[in-house]
Amino acid sequence: MSQPDYRPIFIIGCPRSGTTLLRLMLDSHPHISCGPESHFLVDLADIVIRHGARIERFGVDKEQWYEKTATFFHTFHLEYAQQRGKQRWAEKTPKYTRHLPLVNQLYPDCQLIHMIRNGRDVVSSYHKRWGYMSAVKTAAYRWREYITLARDFGKTLPKDRYYELRYEALVSDPEMVLRGTFEFLQEPWVPDVLNYEKAPHDVNNLYQTSTQEFRGASDGAVYTSRIGKDIDPFLKTVMRLGSGHLLQELGY
Repeated sequence: MSQPDYRPIFIIGCPRSGTTLLRLMLDSHPHISCGPESHFLVDLADIVIRHGARIERFGVDKEQWYEKTATFFHTFHLEYAQQRGKQRWAEKTPKYTRHLPLVNQLYPDCQLIHMIRNGRDVVSSYHKRWGYMSAVKTAAYRWREYITLARDFGKTLPKDRYYELRYEALVSDPEMVLRGTFEFLQEPWVPDVLNYEKAPHDVNNLYQTSTQEFRGASDGAVYTSRIGKDIDPFLKTVMRLGSGHLLQELGY
């Protein structure tokens, strides 16, 4: 058996695509820590753009600043992981999908897991969480933008660094999909990841209440009730026009 791989893991994809579910599953693995969304990696890196002249006075150029940013972010996650008895960190912040060249520059050996979900279901989830106008924007361009950015960037990477995972497959057959995911990550299979809800995670109260609502009468940790959600005729039209051929290309 190969030794565990300690490369950073980034879960990417359009928000409301099941990235949190995958985060908790990975976080249930004894080797992997995947904490709450950080959001600040891009902010740290962009400081050199906003304050480059000041930073240079300290004898630090742009490349050196990126090295320091990568080291700090790595240490931040690693210390959190080690406090939890783990040795490898993963990050789940969907907005990093828009900054993959930067992520790749900071961590040229990182592995990307791209979560993809039916655009109509993503739009339905946006509507429920953030309102109608947010759903319209997602149908018009956001869903296609995120998926296209991730897939186009993934084509530039070796096969051992980019992996696509479908939300529908994950909730329909979690063991099969997760086995493939951990094989990609070069981590041993651990059945406990299927019972991720029994492991300790840092999650907010909103996730707890919304998850219970979505689960409904099901007792299982993984449920399929969020597949095939209906959206109104206007959103369907916007989705059809905004997604171009992508829905059909992905089999949706």
